[in-house]
Amino acid sequence: MKNSLRPRTVKLLKRFITPLTDEGLITVVEEKVILSNLKHLAEKGELKPIIPPKLIDQKEAASMLGIGHSNFKKLESEGQFPFKRKMVGSAVRYRNTDIMEFIMNDE
Repeated sequence: MKNSLRPRTVKLLKRFITPLTDEGLITVVEEKVILSNLKHLAEKGELKPIIPPKLIDQKEAASMLGIGHSNFKKLESEGQFPFKRKMVGSAVRYRNTDIMEFIMNDE
């Protein structure tokens, strides 16, 4: 039998986890990671892939999205992406994990 988790179970677990966050026993970031993985597991039948976080430039971001660099710049300037740019000195960088989250999100 395929490893399955019902969306209803994820909602129930969220109700158990939220008070732990409110009491400071787990951090908000931990709560988000746990719930995000549970939701992905319920929808896709597998956990999200583990990606070591790093900052990437526009060309790498475009490559991850499977689009050209100029198209990426155009779409980014139009505000089409939910992820934000980070300035490192004068260089524009993006979190690869934010881009992967965008890719994995079906909404």
